[in-house]
Amino acid sequence: MSLAGISATTTNYAVYEGTSKTSTKAAQEKKETEQTAGAVYEKTPSNSNDKAAYSINKQSPEQRAAIVKQMLADQEKRQDQLVNIVNKMLGEQAQKFTEANDDFWATLAKGGFSVDAAAKQKAQEAISEDGYYGVKQTSQRIFDFASALAGDDVEKMKEMQAAFEKGFKQATKAWGRDLPDISNDTHKAVTDLFQGYYDSKNVITEE
Repeated sequence: MSLAGISATTTNYAVYEGTSKTSTKAAQEKKETEQTAGAVYEKTPSNSNDKAAYSINKQSPEQRAAIVKQMLADQEKRQDQLVNIVNKMLGEQAQKFTEANDDFWATLAKGGFSVDAAAKQKAQEAISEDGYYGVKQTSQRIFDFASALAGDDVEKMKEMQAAFEKGFKQATKAWGRDLPDISNDTHKAVTDLFQGYYDSKNVITEE
């Protein structure tokens, strides 16, 4: 072999060796990169639990109907809970308002009952602006209860507002006449809280 041939062969081998090392290094770096990023970019296995989200599609019509029935029952239960709590809260509020009124104590006195000034003062404090049965606290408790049941879902909040109205009507009926002004003021305060929630969600409601 000529000197030129040897030189060409040596050069080609050097180029091949360099290319081979470069390819091997690139492949190793790619493998390391894939291993490092695997936790982030690894494909989800075909038997992933993600399929569980669609398992309901494989259930029978009877099974799906049972699930819907249970969901409706749970929804109705939540609404009934709010109706009952509104009825109870407003009833207690109206009673405290009555106890704080001079007419209540005058009626008791006519019936031979002693007038307890301390009890009257306690009732007046309870229905005061910052009292437990005052408009602010009572309306906030009702709204907080509705929010807890609805779970920050606008449509469910609308259902809770309807349940609140039902509870208000039941409280009025149980009272036997129109509820006192403090209860009507509480009704307005609760309605304003609902509206404030809808406004925060940019929801257009009917006036």
